[in-house]
Amino acid sequence: MKDIKAIAQKAENELRKRGVDAAHIAVASRVTHEFNIANGEFSLFRTLFDDSLALTAFKDNKKGSVGINKLDDVSIENAVADCVKSAESGVADECYGIAPKQENKTFSNRAYEGDIDTFFARSKELLETIKANYPKIKLSDTVFSHVKVDKVYRNTNGTQADTHSGYYSVSLGFSGLDGEKTTSMNEASFSTLDLDTPFIEMSDIKKQLDDTVKQLDMRAFSGKIDDGIVMLSPACVAQFLGDILSNFVSGAVIRDKTSIWLDKLNKQVADPRLTVRFSTDDPRLVAPQKYTGDGFLAESYNLIENGVLKCFCLDLFNANKTGYERAKNTDTDVIIEGGTASYEDMIKGIKKGLIVGYFAGGQPGTNGDFSGVAKNSFYVEDGKIVYPVNEVMINGNLASLLMNIKDISKEVVSDGDGVLPYISVGGVVISGK
Repeated sequence: MKDIKAIAQKAENELRKRGVDAAHIAVASRVTHEFNIANGEFSLFRTLFDDSLALTAFKDNKKGSVGINKLDDVSIENAVADCVKSAESGVADECYGIAPKQENKTFSNRAYEGDIDTFFARSKELLETIKANYPKIKLSDTVFSHVKVDKVYRNTNGTQADTHSGYYSVSLGFSGLDGEKTTSMNEASFSTLDLDTPFIEMSDIKKQLDDTVKQLDMRAFSGKIDDGIVMLSPACVAQFLGDILSNFVSGAVIRDKTSIWLDKLNKQVADPRLTVRFSTDDPRLVAPQKYTGDGFLAESYNLIENGVLKCFCLDLFNANKTGYERAKNTDTDVIIEGGTASYEDMIKGIKKGLIVGYFAGGQPGTNGDFSGVAKNSFYVEDGKIVYPVNEVMINGNLASLLMNIKDISKEVVSDGDGVLPYISVGGVVISGK
């Protein structure tokens, strides 16, 4: 095993020799034990080794960054030289900087070493369960892996953080197949720290398999609904939330003053039932951020609290540039706790609309307007699922959706990277052929 602390120290020493004003150094060593599946059977077991070094240096208010995946002395020295050269040729900006000295900490979790025998048994159990209970499911591109990561972060202000973490990861690719009828490819994945629960019960694996079988009987939707209700799956909530972050609260749109939420701090931007939290300590997350890229100890915070926008998602540079508060972490481990409505009752509340599993569309406009295809979806009428639909267009506005939330499910899906419910929203245009 490489001495990544010594490598981080060497990189820092080399940077200091070249006269940088400040710098970040991050070294990681990753070991992955991976089972690959072909035609529903185990086909390959392999162990992968990945190393990386990321450098960011500041000199005369200029910034340079370099990343490499070789940790020998020559590669490190060359990377330092390239990083400093990049900084020297950059554009000066007084808003660049790094965090002041933080408390040095060591982080670890219970899945660091991994129980590969039990992991294999759970993986085999999942394959056998799918084969026995879902004969119309065809697996492809399926991978089971245990990932062990050692990281060192340090900067020239004296901060150092050591992280020793591990997690189990399951990634399923599958489609429905019944004679000549097929569905499009679907994906389901999750990560976990424990092996106590059968994998079929994890995340929403079972529901996605059930829905895929139902989608073998897809029908075309005709007509148009101008003010439809759309029930977004947790995966779709994550998609739309990513677009909201990019368009309304990211550093670029706040810095360029193109966000329609620029004047919305501490004002209502969503239904009061909605709280969006970026967490560093929720036990349902497998690898939450511990230190930000700027060198601050990461803390949890609410982006939206009871419908009120509490801050923007700004790193140190963009906070300095705009004068707004820096976000307390820079990761996307999001928590939206469940509401009070059951999944079934939410369906009963839909007069005409869709349950949307996945959204395929282009980047929304800066005003939040979106348009695209509802995938893996079901048409609902008078509170009942009528049939799975094929290639239905939906369009609306992201900001308007948040103010037009109908229900938030009490059921949540936890996949290791986040915790999200189903959310039904109104004001969506639904168009068929």
